[in-house]
Amino acid sequence: MYSKTAMCSKSVIASAIAIAMATPSVLAQTGTTDDEDTAIDEIVTIGQRAMITNAILRQQESDVIKNIVTSDAIGNLTDQNVAEAVRRLAGVNVLNDQGEGRFISVRGLDPSLNAASVNGTRLPAPESDTRQVALDVIASELVESIEVTKSLTPDMDADTLGASIRINTVRAFDEENEFVTLSLGGNYSDLSDKATPEFSVNFAQALTDTIGVSGGLSYSERDFASDNIEPDGWGTNDEGVAFADEIQYRDYEVERKRTGLTLAFDFKASENTTLFARTLYSEFDDTEERRRLIFEFDEDANAGNATSATFSSSDGEIVVDRDLRDRFESQEITTFEFGGETKLSDWELDYKISFAKAEEEETNTDTTVFRQEFDDSNLLNITFDYAGFDFIPFQVSQGAAQFLDPTQYAFEELEVTEGLAEDEETAFEFNAQRGFLYAGGEFTFKTGVKLRYREISFDLTEPVFDGFDGDFTLADVQGARNFDLLDINPMPGLSEIGQFLDQNFASFEEDADATAENNVVEDFEVEEDIFAGYVMGTFEKDKLTIIGGVRVERTDNIVSGFLFDGATLTATPNEFEQDYTDVLPSINIRYDLEEDLVIRGALYSSIVRPNVADLAPRFQVDDEREATFGNPQLDPTQATNLDLSAEYYFDQGSVIQAGVFYKDLKDTIFVAEFESDDPPFNGMFNGIAFNEADISINGEDAEVFGFEAAYNQIFDNGLILTINYTYTDAEGEVDGRTVPLLNASENTFNFIIGYEAGPLSARLSLVYRDDYLDELGSDAEEDRFVEEHTQLDFSANYQITDNIQLYLKLININDEPFVAYQNGPDSRRLLQFEEYSWTSRFGVRATF
Repeated sequence: MYSKTAMCSKSVIASAIAIAMATPSVLAQTGTTDDEDTAIDEIVTIGQRAMITNAILRQQESDVIKNIVTSDAIGNLTDQNVAEAVRRLAGVNVLNDQGEGRFISVRGLDPSLNAASVNGTRLPAPESDTRQVALDVIASELVESIEVTKSLTPDMDADTLGASIRINTVRAFDEENEFVTLSLGGNYSDLSDKATPEFSVNFAQALTDTIGVSGGLSYSERDFASDNIEPDGWGTNDEGVAFADEIQYRDYEVERKRTGLTLAFDFKASENTTLFARTLYSEFDDTEERRRLIFEFDEDANAGNATSATFSSSDGEIVVDRDLRDRFESQEITTFEFGGETKLSDWELDYKISFAKAEEEETNTDTTVFRQEFDDSNLLNITFDYAGFDFIPFQVSQGAAQFLDPTQYAFEELEVTEGLAEDEETAFEFNAQRGFLYAGGEFTFKTGVKLRYREISFDLTEPVFDGFDGDFTLADVQGARNFDLLDINPMPGLSEIGQFLDQNFASFEEDADATAENNVVEDFEVEEDIFAGYVMGTFEKDKLTIIGGVRVERTDNIVSGFLFDGATLTATPNEFEQDYTDVLPSINIRYDLEEDLVIRGALYSSIVRPNVADLAPRFQVDDEREATFGNPQLDPTQATNLDLSAEYYFDQGSVIQAGVFYKDLKDTIFVAEFESDDPPFNGMFNGIAFNEADISINGEDAEVFGFEAAYNQIFDNGLILTINYTYTDAEGEVDGRTVPLLNASENTFNFIIGYEAGPLSARLSLVYRDDYLDELGSDAEEDRFVEEHTQLDFSANYQITDNIQLYLKLININDEPFVAYQNGPDSRRLLQFEEYSWTSRFGVRATF
């Protein structure tokens, strides 16, 4: 069968050999890949230069707009998780959590607009409130390559606006040389001053000529700390003094453990049939110890200036809380897939059954609160210094002795949290294609069906204990803690709290009303069935390739939750059904102007379904009638997408590329804040009254326009440069005002300079992300933004022998913090400041 890629195979292999000869640390070999777009010859290589070359060659051969990250032949991706591994790609950036990359943002857009899969099997989301998958769950050691596909073809799932992110694991028959790789190392966090272990093993072996096995096992621990300040409720007094009516000082100690396992069997059943069975298991345990010092003010600041505010309990009550939360969350992702490929005469068939499950379980989470209330009888005067914006120290000018006395902080509340979120999907997929030769070209017809059955649920148990039979103060459980930003002692101690709870739990008095409400208001179940079918044609002639067709997806949803009556303490089941059908045409065009100059274009339709938690007919409301509602009437976001790009491959492993993109969005989804007198709800939603409420709604039409450019070059002297930039203008209409789309950064930029010669390979990377809208407030001054972020990382490998390699990675060398703010009438106002310092990974890797 004719294919343009066959014409390129000799040059690709020759290029690989040339690179291998030029760089001692590079090993070249040929194999095959099951890329959905085209079957190509690939090189599987060792070394930074060769990894880049491999990825660029795959990108060049693709018929769609795609960027790729590859590991080398010994499973070395150099990054600590999948999310961070793609940070170097054009148009890709990563949103961090506790200083670590978690969510992938493509072209500056919200990570929830992406779709993620492993070997083509869709990944469900462990967390209950989103469809987006936190890809820090998957260790990078288990990955062969990551493909970020920015334009869709009819044979791909259509639920993405940003990109389709496909994670590929190693397969035995893809590797000409069998290998076993062992690595042993550690992690170190500067702020916590702790070192923790990590290890992994990866292998690919052909057991016989017809049976191959491959897989990997990885384990890592990371102990780190962060310091945090969170003011809220900004306003001004009658004299124009700006102040926050609540401020929290938070101290975190975090332990994260990752365990990953992949295993794959490939079986050549006959000359015409190959079969496979694959599984992936990933567990991410997150243990978090959080201490807080919280100030709440009933009245405005009574004095101050442009950079400070003073409060006195003689004007109104000042409440001071000191609490400790001991939280444990475990996230698991498991996938199984069985399938194969068969050639029948002129037809090529592929088929697969897959099962994927994700869950997040929160267990043994205790939050213990101690409170002291200051008024006229126990006077407290306190001044906050806002001059530094991102650092707000305070000074107690009166009442310091009582403020620091742990015996004056009485037990206020204990919450014990047990929660389980589950997301399961079973899928059946069948595709058939046939090629037709004619004078001067080839036409390939492809059709298929896919059935996806998904069940998502969340069950929360959260009893509240607000009394204690006896005396219980902070002094009974006091423990020291060094908060690096400033002194927030006295604070509860983790071991002291744990021992006290074990010995005295029966003496706590439960608030039956609060417990009854907490145990049902967040629970929900969602059944989502998606039935998809498509027809697609691929036309190839000379330098032109056209892929066109249409995909039809029908979605059936049943969403259920509870409405809770606080007066009678009864919960009423609440269920909604929703179904809709989307017809989604697409066309992708590739034209090779010259051998090394590729022009691409794509026009396609896609959708993004609402987050399941946003759909669920549930609510939360506190004593002040401040509520959060799910909205089962949400419509999916629909998009028409246009992409144009040009790529010039001017040398081996080197490319200059640029492109523009445009997206016309219908029914964008925002979480909006409503006051009791705001239309259209006017203080009532689904029969529940509120004073303030966060409600997910469909906005009006939105548009996304942007361009991206990238430059990669490998120099003969060992220097390697990667530079890419993306501009995104993403705005929509919500409640009569124009706002940026959530989590959409206008500018993203990546710069990597590497060097590789002989046994040494080193890389210095700088990533930049512009600020973005994080939460929508009731007006522009209430909107929450995340400040721009610039992070500097360094990694190096040193090949001691042909089989032994040392590695080192330094993360966040410049100690870049996380900062959130709102735009006040005169200047920005801080909402969150969190710092992490730097962390490192180091160890040794052996290949056999």
